[in-house]
Amino acid sequence: MFKTIKNIIKNLAQNAVLIAEKELGSGNGQAKKKMAVEYVVNNLPFAEPVKQIISFLLSKMIDELIESSVMWLHNQNKQGE
Repeated sequence: MFKTIKNIIKNLAQNAVLIAEKELGSGNGQAKKKMAVEYVVNNLPFAEPVKQIISFLLSKMIDELIESSVMWLHNQNKQGE
């Protein structure tokens, strides 16, 4: 089950990073990260109380997956150049 949750969060993190980049553009790193974290938590496919528990217990993992998604996006952009 943990692996399933991790995969869900990973996919949400990638979407969140793409959306934050489109909406806020380059720079604004802290604002984009905050937006990405909120996106991930708000879009978890669980009831609201469960979302809050997951976001609290897995906040470090969520943060790491967002950072990983940022690196993924940078690599995608480099390959497209």
